[in-house]
Amino acid sequence: MKNQTLSKKILLALSAVGPGLFLIGYNIGTGSVTTMAKTGAEHGMGLFWALVLSCIFTYILMVAYGKVTLVTGKTALFNIKSEFKYGWMLSLYIIIALIIGELLALIGVMGIVADLVQEGIRLAFDGEIVDTFWIILFFVVILFFLLWYGRYQTFEKILTVLVVLMGLSFLVVFFMVKPSFSSLVEGIVPSIPGTPGALGLIAAITGTTCSAAVFIMRSTVVAEKGWGIENLKEEKKDAAVSASMMLLLSGAIMAVAAGTLYVSGQTLENTVEMIGLFEPIGGKVAAFILIIGIAGAGLSTIFPIVLIAPWLIADYRGTPRNIHSTSSRILIFIALLFTFGTVFLEERPPALMVFSQAFQACILPAVAIPIFILINKKTLMNQYTAKMKWNIGIVAVILFSLLTSWFAITDFL
Repeated sequence: MKNQTLSKKILLALSAVGPGLFLIGYNIGTGSVTTMAKTGAEHGMGLFWALVLSCIFTYILMVAYGKVTLVTGKTALFNIKSEFKYGWMLSLYIIIALIIGELLALIGVMGIVADLVQEGIRLAFDGEIVDTFWIILFFVVILFFLLWYGRYQTFEKILTVLVVLMGLSFLVVFFMVKPSFSSLVEGIVPSIPGTPGALGLIAAITGTTCSAAVFIMRSTVVAEKGWGIENLKEEKKDAAVSASMMLLLSGAIMAVAAGTLYVSGQTLENTVEMIGLFEPIGGKVAAFILIIGIAGAGLSTIFPIVLIAPWLIADYRGTPRNIHSTSSRILIFIALLFTFGTVFLEERPPALMVFSQAFQACILPAVAIPIFILINKKTLMNQYTAKMKWNIGIVAVILFSLLTSWFAITDFL
C-alpha cells in the first residue's frame, strides 16, 4: 500500500511538470549528447560555463513565453503577428527557419538513433548487422501509429517514460565510469579555447540548450495543458524543473567525457564512436545503457519535431491545435519521410546535428527580442508586465544570443 502511494505521488509530481518534461524530451536529444560529449572530450569542463548560462537563460525565456501565454490566452506566434506592425513577416520567418532547422535535425536524430540501434544489435548478436533503413522504418511505423491515434496527454506520458529512462541511463553510466572529480572541478574555470571549432561548439551548446524552438513550443504546450494566469507559480516551477534537468543531464554527459576521454587524450567525432570508446572503460553493460539512454533521447526529440509544423501553423493562425486534421496528418507524414534522409545522403548524422544546432543559435535573437517587447506591453499584459529583474534577465539573454550567433557565423565562415 505504501509503495502504491509512493508511485502515485511520483506520477502526480511528474504530471505537474508536464510541459517541462515535454521540453526536456525535445531539448535533450542525440544532438545534445553528441555536442556535450564532444565538448567534454575536447575541452574537459572548460566550456561548462556556456551550458550553465544557456540553462539559466532557457529558464528566463521559458517563464517569459509561458507568462505571456497565461495572461493573454494566446500562443507566441499569434501574439507576435498581432502585436507588431510587421509581425506577420517575423512570424513567418520564425516558422520557416524553425521548420528548416528541425527537419535537418530530424534527419540527423533518426540517423544517429538508427546507427546506435544497429551497434546495439551488433554487440548483442555477435556481429549481426541490420540495415539502418529497416531500423528507421520500424520506428517510423510505431511513431506514425502513435501520432495518428494519440493525443497530447499520450505523448506527455510516453515522453515522461523516455526522459526518465534517458536520465537514469546517463547518471548510471556517469557513476560506472567513475570520472576523476578533481579534474572536473579544475576544468570548470570559464575560458574560450583558441582551438579551431571552439566557437562553433559554444554556439552548438547554446543552440541545443537555449533553443529558439523551445520557447515557441513552450507557449504551445502551456496552452495545450489548459493553464491560466492562476497557474503562474506552477508555470515557474515547471520551467525551473525543466531547466535544472537540462543542466543536470547535459552536465553529466559532458562530465563523463571530460573525466574519461579528455583525461586520456582521446577525441570524439560521432555518437557511435562514443559507444566504442566507453566499452573498454565501463564494459558492455555501460555500452548498452548508453545506447538505451541516447536512443531514448533521440526518440523523445522526434515526437515534438514532427509536431512542430502543424503546431506552428495553428499557433500563427490562432486556431485550435488538432493533430488529427487532414492537413496536420499530411505534415506529420512528410516530416516522418525526412527521417530516411541519412539513407540517401552522404553526410553523416553528427555533422547534420552540429549544423542544425548552430543554425538554431542564429534564430535565438528573433525570439528573444520580441518577448522583451511583448512582456513589457501594458495594453497586452495589464498588471502582469515584467519587473526590473526579469527585464535585466531578458536583456542578458538578447546580448548572449547575439554573441553566440556571431560565434556560429564566424565558425562557419
